[in-house]
Amino acid sequence: MRWMWIDTITAFEPKTRMVAIKNVSMAEEHLHAHFAADADGPARPLMPNSLILEGMAQTAGILVGSVHDFREKVVLAKVQNATITGDVGPGQTIRYDARIERMDAMGASTVGIVSRFDHRDGEWREIGTIELMFSHLDQNMQGMQFPEENFVFGENFRTILAAAGFGAFGG
Repeated sequence: MRWMWIDTITAFEPKTRMVAIKNVSMAEEHLHAHFAADADGPARPLMPNSLILEGMAQTAGILVGSVHDFREKVVLAKVQNATITGDVGPGQTIRYDARIERMDAMGASTVGIVSRFDHRDGEWREIGTIELMFSHLDQNMQGMQFPEENFVFGENFRTILAAAGFGAFGG
């Protein structure tokens, strides 16, 4: 999986909470089309809300997977609620603060707060809340085999975890 929407993990409370950061840069190709210049005005590059949602899903998914040391295959099962009220552009930073609300053998539900840091004014502002549900494939689809290359906690996530000091996970 190469589509990483988090850059680093900044806080981790086992089985409870994880905080991750995404720095938004003009070097990211998706910003150039969202929204490109047209007859109505100049370009207004913004991080698409769908990718902000994916960043929270990656953060919360790592948190859920870490509860059982990544022995379970965790997949996003449902977006329960997502409200994003602010835009994020190049030069700004997104913070994903994910918490586990419920956890059982079948999966988990999480709630997350999305905040934006604008380096011009030096302040974090909350811009959204996202509630997600995750499923443990091994529990919910017993008897089925899943190829490792589809496993969300692949090499890129192991690299992020190791860089944040969590190298023992996903070994």
